[in-house]
Amino acid sequence: MQGPLVSVIVPVYNGERFLDATLKSVFGQDYQPIEIIVVDDGSTDGTADIVRLFKNIYYIYQANQGHSVACNTGIAAAEGEFIAFLDADDMWMPQKLSLQVAYLNQHPDVGFVFSHRRMIIEEGVKPPSWYREQDSPGLFVSNLLARKDIFKSVGLFNPEYRFGNTSEWLARARDAEIPMAVLPETLSLYRVHDQNLTHHLDEMRHDVLRALKSSIDRQRSKGQTKKSTSLDEEQG
Repeated sequence: MQGPLVSVIVPVYNGERFLDATLKSVFGQDYQPIEIIVVDDGSTDGTADIVRLFKNIYYIYQANQGHSVACNTGIAAAEGEFIAFLDADDMWMPQKLSLQVAYLNQHPDVGFVFSHRRMIIEEGVKPPSWYREQDSPGLFVSNLLARKDIFKSVGLFNPEYRFGNTSEWLARARDAEIPMAVLPETLSLYRVHDQNLTHHLDEMRHDVLRALKSSIDRQRSKGQTKKSTSLDEEQG
């Protein structure tokens, strides 16, 4: 399928364990054209060696600054009309990009789209409390396809949120009234392993609550601004 350029951003930190399969799932997409940007966030393992096994990858190395900064570095380097993200331990179904791009092309009012996801338990790993056997809507970064220009109005990922950066970004997108959609197809595979950041459930909940509070504060501020504007218009 031919269409607008999609920039695929792969943020990675010490990802040699899964990165090969992750990148193969990108090269296995039935959609073209794509550019693949791997942002190595200070890895000390064989991540760079894995990347060298592939052709046509734009590799960026930076000092370790966290997932949000790695994603933002990729956005700054991206040339595509659409931006997709894929964490170094997740994978995509072959039709992931083609279905999401088709949806955004058919719905020009929608700013970004997610899909359903399937969780895969690595051998020997005890399922965490948030594990779901059935496929479910996946509002996480590896499931996201967004128009690049919406980052101008919503902003980039907030480095202050280590465990809930996607939730915080989504809250700002909602406050900016950017339309979104979730496709019913299962288009991504989420690995559950012993090093998932999402094992830090308490920290994740804390970040989500912070994001919610910030959203409420923005809504209140917006409401007060509208009220003030309305009063000024009446008095004028």
